[in-house]
Amino acid sequence: MNLPDGQLRVRRVVARLGEVLRDALDSELTGYLRFESEKLLRDGPGVTVLTLDAGVPVAATTTGGPVGAEALAQAGAEGLYRVELRELDAGELPTFHRHEEARVPPALPAEQLVGDADLVAHTRAMAPDSRVAEPGEGAVGLDAVESFLDDESTIASIRDRARTEARERADEWGFETVDRPDD
Repeated sequence: MNLPDGQLRVRRVVARLGEVLRDALDSELTGYLRFESEKLLRDGPGVTVLTLDAGVPVAATTTGGPVGAEALAQAGAEGLYRVELRELDAGELPTFHRHEEARVPPALPAEQLVGDADLVAHTRAMAPDSRVAEPGEGAVGLDAVESFLDDESTIASIRDRARTEARERADEWGFETVDRPDD
């Protein structure tokens, strides 16, 4: 994925994306947020890029191909994220920023990736009226989640990783593990 360099505002490792999203919103930054989780780099779509217009999320894509709400549905993971926040002129934003299928409701990243009600409300307040949907009107986000849940191979991969991690933790803590017949 070729991205314009722009001016680097933030580059760090964070446990939660909320602070970075809030900083972009408060500074009304136009540019993009590039983030990756070590877990997703191993097993998922890899790098996610979210464009911002005056701090408000506009469009999303991943190196794995999904765009829009589906890209965000696959981007959430526990653990640490490597993030880069870059400022650009509006005309320099990546091309996917202008594609309708890559668009996301303004508050969707705060809802799906952070789960912070204050950030959701703040994002809706900062978003242009033409882009704000009432709570519960997120059919696009729901379609992406349903599509994600219909992908049996992805669900099986997540389930396998969860089982492996559970077994590793049980071993660390000295618990006996019992495999069910369907494992």
